Amino acid sequence: MKVWWENKFCRWRRGQLYLAGQSALKIAARFGTPLFVYSRDQIRHNLSYLRSVFAAEKSPELAVAYAMKANPNQEILRFLLGEGSWIDAVSPGEVKAALKAGFPAERIIFTGTSVSAEDLKEIMAHPQVIINIDALEQLWLMKRVVQRHFPGKKYRVAVRWNPGIGKGFNSKVTTAGVRAPNGLPIKFGVEASQVVEVFRQAVEAGFIPVGFHQHLGSGWTAPDWPVVQAAVEKMLTKAAELRKLGFNLEFLDFGGGIAPKYEAKQRPFPVDKYARFIVRRIKESHLPIKRIILEPGKFLVAEAGVLLLKVVYNKKSYGNYFVSVNAGTFNTLPRPAIYPEACHHIINCVERRGPRKRVTIAGHLCESGDVFAYDRLMPLPKPGDILVVFHAGAYGHSMASHFNLREIPSELVI
Repeated sequence: MKVWWENKFCRWRRGQLYLAGQSALKIAARFGTPLFVYSRDQIRHNLSYLRSVFAAEKSPELAVAYAMKANPNQEILRFLLGEGSWIDAVSPGEVKAALKAGFPAERIIFTGTSVSAEDLKEIMAHPQVIINIDALEQLWLMKRVVQRHFPGKKYRVAVRWNPGIGKGFNSKVTTAGVRAPNGLPIKFGVEASQVVEVFRQAVEAGFIPVGFHQHLGSGWTAPDWPVVQAAVEKMLTKAAELRKLGFNLEFLDFGGGIAPKYEAKQRPFPVDKYARFIVRRIKESHLPIKRIILEPGKFLVAEAGVLLLKVVYNKKSYGNYFVSVNAGTFNTLPRPAIYPEACHHIINCVERRGPRKRVTIAGHLCESGDVFAYDRLMPLPKPGDILVVFHAGAYGHSMASHFNLREIPSELVI
């Protein structure tokens, strides 16, 4: 019987975990731990699914711009290049990495915030890169950079707006709206009342506006559909207004946000309904859009990656069981330490029998919050056992640090 977390990459066979048909235990023995392992086939499967649901709706051309912040591994980038993907980049470093992987500049969209003149000088050295304007003040800065460093160059731009509503699984990753659920203001995007003015000034400054963009937040599941639907409706209404004013957009970019299934109880976001609604409303609005752009990160690579850890020993203290492992969250997979809602399924790579205990899987860093999971039910592992942390392909290695002067794990793409 298939377990909920099994996919093309991860399978449970004969009492142990297999990754892309290879024993996880043998992989750990050969390459050491901690170790990230990624699957090309699973990434391809996730990408194909996303494309298929839009194709089923007879969508305009769909460009899948991989949010490389999730995992900028060069092998993954080159693989996605071969699969026809675009790139969503958020820094000059990401633009450089995408170009190094072979992406043509015209398939790179730069979406930054608090963008400096130095950032812009690096990015605008590649005139084919599409730049998302996050603020009117950024547009003014872009104009000065062109005048000083790139006179006569032409740039295709888009405008990232904040539709006044947003949705993320945590306030820290809610990237649109007036305020996040925790009540704090959100820094991203042009507010609705300024959008037309930004487009007008972009044209006056000699830029070529070709797109309109929004990104609501990260980690959508089924209950988030009404907010996402409302935001899509607001975006299409604003796009229709822009068209009436003479701004002919080539594309609408709906950003990212779709969550993979991190837990058995999680109700997945209705991707098919999302595609159907976007395509239907574009057709009803009579918008001559050539291209729809999506910017998935976690959706493509989270479940295509795992983290292998070795058990150092088990510890009991004041009635609490701790499984101590040879890695820390901050230098491997920071999500559980940063976001209380972040949940990664963790099991032993080999079947262990015996009574199940409530255990805390603890890292080796000097922070009390350096914990991969609390109160997980499992038979106590033995020292030397290999644990697997699922859905570690996104925001693991890319967010890891050398805190405590610990090393960042190696990566293996299979």
